[in-house]
Amino acid sequence: MGYLGNHLATIATGIFAAVLTGLWPYFTDFAPILNFVFIMAVPITWFLTFTCWISQKSTDYMHKHAASHSEKKSLSSTQTIQTTTTGTQVSFSEIKQIQDELSSELNSLKESVKIKDSEIERLNQEISNLQTLVQIESLKTELANLKMLASKRKTKSK
Repeated sequence: MGYLGNHLATIATGIFAAVLTGLWPYFTDFAPILNFVFIMAVPITWFLTFTCWISQKSTDYMHKHAASHSEKKSLSSTQTIQTTTTGTQVSFSEIKQIQDELSSELNSLKESVKIKDSEIERLNQEISNLQTLVQIESLKTELANLKMLASKRKTKSK
């Protein structure tokens, strides 16, 4: 973290704001435009200093909070979690066991879906074959009708 505690931006901005504040009375006599520049620059630099300080404090707090939270998480795998809705406690080993059971059930469901998909594909192929057979039979019937009509014409023409 260093000697400054990660407040280098705060310190640099603060020094710049202090220098501007100190120089302000000496440069206001030269030109009115310089007075306007200092009127704008001094409050802005002090605001930036305050913003840097607040943001660094926030970052320090969050990192300290995150470090203590990760320590609580990594204590052991035998910890228990209390559910908010029922008030029961569940250990991590029970959660892992339930997760394994659900995973195996999911895998069996995936297998049954694959079987069902192959069965559907087979049935679609059968339907296609049956449609072809129906078309063939229809053509045979049409051909027989045409032959019968042709034979009737021959008998009529004689």
